[in-house]
Amino acid sequence: MAKETPYQVLVRELPTHRTFEVSPALVSEWLKGLPMREALGAPDDDPHAGHGAADLELYADGAHAAGSFRGELTVACSRCIEPVTLVLDEKLRVTFLPRHEIPADDDDEPAPGAKGAKPGDDEDDGAEVNDEDIDVFPFDGERIDLEPLFREQFVLAVPYAPLCKDDCKGLCAQCGIDKNTSTCSCEKPIDPRLAGLRGLKLPT
Repeated sequence: MAKETPYQVLVRELPTHRTFEVSPALVSEWLKGLPMREALGAPDDDPHAGHGAADLELYADGAHAAGSFRGELTVACSRCIEPVTLVLDEKLRVTFLPRHEIPADDDDEPAPGAKGAKPGDDEDDGAEVNDEDIDVFPFDGERIDLEPLFREQFVLAVPYAPLCKDDCKGLCAQCGIDKNTSTCSCEKPIDPRLAGLRGLKLPT
C-alpha cells in the first residue's frame, strides 16, 4: 500500500473541495539538485526556499482536479548568484488515470505528470482524455496523490537562466566581485588569437 501523505484524496470522497499548503522544507527537498538552487548554498531545511497553496475542486466522472496554485520559490541568479524570488500563479486542470490505463510510449512509460502525457489515439481500451486537459497523472488503488502535481509546479517554474534583473552585470570573471554593487580594476582578458600582437608598436 502506498505511503499516506497530506496530499492524498480518497476516490470515494469525490466530488470534494480541498485546500493544500506546501511548506518551505518540502520545496527545499523538491528543488534539491537543481543547479540554480544548489548555487545558493542554502541549507536543506532552508526556511526561505519557498511555499505554495492550492485551492482545488476534485470531481469524479473519471478523476479530475481544477483550481489554482499560488506560491513562490527562491533560486540563484544565473549571473551574480544572488537570490531570486520567482512567483507562481497557475491555473490547474488535471486528469488522473489508473496507472495501467496510461500506455507506454514504445518501451518507455511517460513520467508521472509529464506535460502533454496522454493515452495514445490508437489505444482502444484506454480511457479518453479531452484535449483541454493539459496534464495526466497516474494513481493507484483508491487514493489520488497530488504531491507529484505540486512538485511539478515548482520544478517547472525554474527557468534555465533566472535573472535577478534584466540588466544584471554579473560577477567579474577574474576577481569574482559583484559588478552590480562594486567596481574593480580588472582588465578584460586578451583574446589568445591576438596575444602575438601584444606590445607591437605601429609606425607613426
